[in-house]
Amino acid sequence: MRNIKLTIEYDGARYNGWQKLGDTENTIQSKLEKVLSEMTGRKIEVIASGRTDSGVHALAQIVNFKTNINMSTKEIRRYCNQYLPKDIVVKGIEEVDERFHARYNAKSKKYLYRIRIGAIPTAFNRKYTYYVPNYLDIEAMQKAGSYLLGEHDFKAFSSVKSSKKSTSREIFEMDITKEENELHLLFHGNGFLHNMVRIMVGTLIEIGEGKRTPESIKDIFASKTRENAGVTAPAQGLFLYEVFYD
Repeated sequence: MRNIKLTIEYDGARYNGWQKLGDTENTIQSKLEKVLSEMTGRKIEVIASGRTDSGVHALAQIVNFKTNINMSTKEIRRYCNQYLPKDIVVKGIEEVDERFHARYNAKSKKYLYRIRIGAIPTAFNRKYTYYVPNYLDIEAMQKAGSYLLGEHDFKAFSSVKSSKKSTSREIFEMDITKEENELHLLFHGNGFLHNMVRIMVGTLIEIGEGKRTPESIKDIFASKTRENAGVTAPAQGLFLYEVFYD
């Protein structure tokens, strides 16, 4: 049995997220599995590095699936890109060890969040940026970002309902850069809880607007209460940027 690893780029704007659902086929996973199953003549189930929510994009989602099909990796990639919707693209493909698991072997991930700033919104990037018309104090946001670094209990920065699983995560890197009329917020961590990045972004935006102080991050951590953090930033600005393996 061959184990095939795919690197996928997708525009999540019109999909109900990554994970296939019982009541709709309008998910990235459903579209990919349909094409792979038609290609192989057998039902294919794919494993992803993680789920992305409705409206969230990916620059490098990692997926693996197993098959006995006698096609080269180039032929598989060509077939996928011919029959997948044009907003889902297989960028890379390789045959890997049979033990490789896209989810369980992932060591860390990077997420990018794009914020449009300035007096004028954009007509063309509205699906890929979150427009904030208010002035943002980038220096205050960067200071607040420094308090997110390291290992913490991120329960207050998540939509996790269950208290059974650990909500401790480690953020290795948090950078904010300005590129023309956009702010790019890059988060690198060993794992992310549901809506964790979007809630961190929403909190940093409120700090940039002067509604909170950078030091309030410490109080949010201590509270372990979702209501004490900022709003959940919209999905369209979020991209799964990179997944790291050994």
